Amino acid sequence: MTATPDAAPDPFAVTTRAITDPHPARAALRAAGPLVRVEAPAGGPAWIITDESLAREALVHPRIVKDPAYAPPGWDPRAAALEPTAAAQPSLTTSDGPAHTRLRRAHAPLFTARRMHGHTGRITALARDLLTALADTGGTVDLAADFTTRFPLAVVCDVLGVPLDRVDQAIAACRSMYSGDPEEVGAAMAAFADLATAALAEGRRGLAVELRDRIPEEFTEPQLHYLLFTLIYAGQLTTDPALGFLVARVLGTGPAARDGNAVEELVRDTLRRHAPAPFSLWRFTSDAIELGGLRLPAHSPVLVDIQGINTDPGRSAGPDLTFGAGPHYCTGARLALLELGAVVNVLRDDFPHARLAVPYTELRQTDFGGIQGSRLTALPVRLRG
Repeated sequence: MTATPDAAPDPFAVTTRAITDPHPARAALRAAGPLVRVEAPAGGPAWIITDESLAREALVHPRIVKDPAYAPPGWDPRAAALEPTAAAQPSLTTSDGPAHTRLRRAHAPLFTARRMHGHTGRITALARDLLTALADTGGTVDLAADFTTRFPLAVVCDVLGVPLDRVDQAIAACRSMYSGDPEEVGAAMAAFADLATAALAEGRRGLAVELRDRIPEEFTEPQLHYLLFTLIYAGQLTTDPALGFLVARVLGTGPAARDGNAVEELVRDTLRRHAPAPFSLWRFTSDAIELGGLRLPAHSPVLVDIQGINTDPGRSAGPDLTFGAGPHYCTGARLALLELGAVVNVLRDDFPHARLAVPYTELRQTDFGGIQGSRLTALPVRLRG
């Protein structure tokens, strides 16, 4: 293990750079070793895994857990952007072991490739309607201003059974989650609970109702609402930035990007290059462990450098880590791939003359710091060519 030099770029820094520029810290992290000690944004040491095989070991390690109860005692949960502990609020993203297995079994059958494929027509229609409405305004539109947020939220709301006239409410709630004001975040969580209630209303037939009937009997209504919040918020948080980079590549890097036979590979390659989550969510050692030849004490924060490993020239030819690996592999991966591919198909079939309004190389991206990913600052497009 090698600590990052003092002069190395901060992997958690807020930066803005060209779409073609690599993250300034990725190469330095890789050069520092397979397990790199850094200063965590919430204070104290943290360890970043930059080696693929070590990452896969960590992602299935029984004593590297996701429960925030094992975070360093001095961490402020809000400053560290931590969810409630698994005891306070069970969820897929914070539970481990048998508790996680039970929740996984409740969710997984709802998000299989077959179930998601059944939504293809509806998802495609949503993409077409939103893009057509923008095209009809004429001139240049900034797809990063609204579309890349609205489309994934419309999709996840539709799949869960949230009425589509609530999408504006979902957008406002997602944006408020970025606020540093606890009251605004609290109001956002109340809005998500309201969306969950709407999805579970009598007569609704979305996946929210199915999930309610599959979760453990002891779950309370607020706990179910939280599970639905995680699905809505994660559906926006990850797909939104990925969609911007994907559309930029489709419209700005040549006709091969619109080849109907290569849509899924283009989507997957974009996710590899611009991982929506550049790092895994925080994990913590539940006990002292040996990892990568180093002894880590209990309550050590651990991250996997997904972006760095995905773009490592020496990476194996196997599956990438965009959606994680092991028991916490992203439940919504098939839905994300489907909706991203739907936008490519709609652009190819309905807007064959669409183009970027600026050269591809002039597009810029912002890294928001912490474990958040990058997002395009703007995506100006002429949909009618």
